[in-house]
Parts: sequence; C-alpha cells; structure tokens
Amino acid sequence: MTNESQAWKNLETHYQKLREVHLRRLFADDPKRGERMTLKAAGLFLDYSKNRVTDETLELLFALAEESRLQERIGAMFTGDKINFTEGRAVLHTALRMPRGSSVTVDGNNVIPEVQAVLDRMTEFADRVRSGAWKGHTGKRIRNVINIGIGGSDLGPVMAYEALRFYSDRNLTFRFVSNVDGTDLAEAVRDLDPAETLFIVSSKTFTTLETITNAKAARAWLVEGLGNNEQAVARHFVAVSTNATEVKKFGIDTSNMFEFWDWVGGRYSMCSAIGLSTMIAIGPDNFRALLRGMHEMDEHFRTAPIARNLPALIGLLGIWYTSFFGAATAAVLPYDQYLKRFPAYLQQLTMESNGKYVTRAGQRVGYDTCPIYWGEPGTNGQHSFYQLIHQGTRLIPCDFIAFAQPLNPVGQQHDLLIANLCAQSEALAFGKTKEEVEAEGTPAWLAPHRVFDGNRPSNTIFAERLAPQSLGKLVALYEHAVFTQGVIWNIDSFDQWGVELGKVLARRIVPELSSPAEPDLSHDSSTNNLIRYYRRLKKETA
Repeated sequence: MTNESQAWKNLETHYQKLREVHLRRLFADDPKRGERMTLKAAGLFLDYSKNRVTDETLELLFALAEESRLQERIGAMFTGDKINFTEGRAVLHTALRMPRGSSVTVDGNNVIPEVQAVLDRMTEFADRVRSGAWKGHTGKRIRNVINIGIGGSDLGPVMAYEALRFYSDRNLTFRFVSNVDGTDLAEAVRDLDPAETLFIVSSKTFTTLETITNAKAARAWLVEGLGNNEQAVARHFVAVSTNATEVKKFGIDTSNMFEFWDWVGGRYSMCSAIGLSTMIAIGPDNFRALLRGMHEMDEHFRTAPIARNLPALIGLLGIWYTSFFGAATAAVLPYDQYLKRFPAYLQQLTMESNGKYVTRAGQRVGYDTCPIYWGEPGTNGQHSFYQLIHQGTRLIPCDFIAFAQPLNPVGQQHDLLIANLCAQSEALAFGKTKEEVEAEGTPAWLAPHRVFDGNRPSNTIFAERLAPQSLGKLVALYEHAVFTQGVIWNIDSFDQWGVELGKVLARRIVPELSSPAEPDLSHDSSTNNLIRYYRRLKKETA
C-alpha cells in the first residue's frame, strides 16, 4: 500500500511539523521565496511559492514519486504499454498529437499513420464545411453545427469551442447537446433551419444511450423539417465512432464516419476525431496548433526531471493537500472569460480518472484520493464563493490561471482583472491579522469578522495569451498532473467502472416507466415507490 511506504511515512512525520507553520513565516524566513519557487517550461510559468511547503517538503514529495516509480510509469504510457490494466488497453492520447513521422507501436502496429490519416480526413471535411462546398440535402450551405455527445464527447469539444471562440468562424453557429433531457436538444435547434444544420454524433460504440436517444430525436426533427425525406440524413449527419454497422443503420454514410481507437479514453479524446466540431470552428491550422501545444507539454512531461516537471509538481502538490491536509476540494480559477467551461472540463478529467477507492492490487485505499474540483472564471467567483475560500472552515487549494495579453483589449480592464488575481492570491496566503484590523480603527466587536487567517495555498499559472497552442499546453498539463496523482495513489486513472452501474440500471428501469401495463417491480422499496409514483403522476397529468 502507498501509505505504508517509507516515503509516505516520512511525509506524515514532516506534515506534523509543518501543519501549523504559516506562509507569513515561510516568506519572512526566505525573502527570495517568491522568485525562487517558480518554474517555466513549455511556454507556461508557474508560481508555486504560496504553497504550504518548504524545500524539505518538496524533496520528500520527489522521493515519494521516485519510490512510486513515476518516471518508469511515464515511459510505459508513452510507449503504448497497456497501463489501463482493468480494461487491457494502452493509454495513448499522447499519440494523437505526435507529429507526422513519429512511431508508437500498439500490438505490433505503428498507430501514427492511422492518426494522421484521420486528421487529414477531418481537415478535408472541415475545409468543405467552412468554405460552403459541403451542401445540405436542399443545396444550401451549412451554417449550423450541433455536436451530440456526452462525457468526454461533449465536455472537451464545448470547452475548446468556448475557450477558442475568438478564433472561430463567426459565420457558423455551434451548439452542443449532451443531456438526455429533451430540453437540451429542443433549445439547441429551436431557431435553426434544418436545411442549414449539420449534426456530429460522437459515440465510440454508437450505442451510448443518451447520445443515440438525442441523435434519433435530432434525426426526426431534421427529417420532418425537410419534407419527411429520410435520404436527407446522409447530408446532415456525420459520425465519430468505431461502429460502422450501427452508423450505417442510423442512415449515416460510413464515408462520413471519423474513427478513433480504444486506446483513447473519452475524457482524453478532445484531440481525436471527437474534436471535429472544434476543427470546423477554428480551422484545421488552429486545431493542429492545439495539438502542437499538447505535444510540447507531453514532451516536457516525458523528459524533464521530476523536480523541474510542471505536471508532476502540480500533481504532487495536490497529493500533499488531499492526502495529508485532508483537503476535500480544489478550486480552478481561470481569469479569462473564454475559459468559463475549463473547470467543468477538469471535473471529468480529474474525478472520473482518480475518483477511486481501490488500488491497482484490488485493495481498499487507506488514504484520501481525488478531491472535488470546481471553479468559475475571473472576478465572478470573487462575488460568490471566495468568501468560503477566505474565511470558511475548509482548506481549499486554488489554481489561478491567467494570460499577459488580452484577446479583447478594452481600456484598463485587463490590468484590473490581473490585479484582482494577484490580490486574491496575496490575500489567501497572508490574510489580515487582528492587530492589523484594529490598527485601522475597527471596533473590537467587529474586528473578528474582518480578520483573515490566510495560510490558504495557491498556484498561479501564466501564459502569454490564450491561443490554440497555449490551451493545448494547459489541457496536457492537467492530464499529466492527474496521471502523476494516479501513480502515487496506486490507482488506475484510465478506467471508469463507477459510471457503468447506473447505466445498466437505467436500461432496466426505462421499460418499467414506459410500459402500458403495470410492471412487476423488484427493486428496493424506495425505487419501486418512485417508479410507481412517476407512472401515476405522468398518467394523471397527461
């Protein structure tokens, strides 16, 4: 077990000595700390000085990484070993962004030529849609693109579209449908012309219940809007899938099916054909720049020593707060409005990857694993949940993300935005003492309410500007930080069995809700009662 290793025990002993030490003292004892505890790599700058760590802490964390054989596991991932051992799969999202001419072998086959072939097909298709050469069934050009997916087939594309909207073709409308709630699709199509609308249905198996249900409803809307002509489907639907049989059965021409592979996990798939909507939005050149940014961070993670490795360092700091300080949540706070969906994207990446209580050996873990990730962009959160971060009873480590150059310069607003970021990280770290509050003339009875304990840790990540390449670097940074944590916690970061049980039960319950005859129920008393109540209420209000 990880927590029985010597490196872990050394950290537990060290934590007892450091747990009450304040960041005020750490900065006072080391005037150069803020300059020294920084790291620049792959075009990103990290200030980690406002973490509750010393040089000794870092050395102990690096020793834990070494004892966990992190470098060896990194090598195994990049060379195509089947490190997703519960599903018997390689984990090679990194291959999706390797340059043409690279080589990675899976089951004796170099996968890079296949990856590049799909990228070339995506490029050709995206160019045809963007130029207007791809026509709908009636001969009109496509002006609306709707991505239908769920999980990684939705969160990656919608995050990337919002993040890179500045670079998108504004003559095209992009919408994303994931929720099986009919409202999601209804609102997505309500003001669109079917003759100008293209649907991208993203499902590896093409049997994902929510996605195929939405896709069938979208097909019905389209067919009805185009004179009940089923042949129209072939000009208004394309698929991202591996199941040609189901794609063809749906009515999609398999020549318009874009493949990916079982060694691409859903939450790591935005750089695969799942990113087709992204490529159409921002263009093939920008999409390839996104891939180059990812690859640059991949190479840094693969080659840099752990002590100078951005993803490893961020991952290890997360281990420190989660497993030793008992931090139950972590906040990701991008100071850029375009990154408003980035925290939601990271929720799946982190929690579906490392939300596990079983080790690789099949034993229950004896320590806390993945925290809950959450956040909002910019100053919005300051007028919402920052109160809790500053004066709440829970320790919430924060990642601030910002860019030196704004994409939309308006007066002094960007300076004000960055001033708020710097102020928040300073206030979290150092707080405001009772003596400082009273020195301002605050009455004694009010002083406790205006005291800030501080000692709340944070990282700050800066890049030059938000661009496809820098977004790619940020995504890969967190992907590899998650991998680092999975290695240390000795869990499989690439399966998601916790998602499966609910899917199986839902398929069983659907006919029990919709059958005309009263079903014979065999669930627990609560579930049986809910099903009966729903059926009764639906009948009464029909």
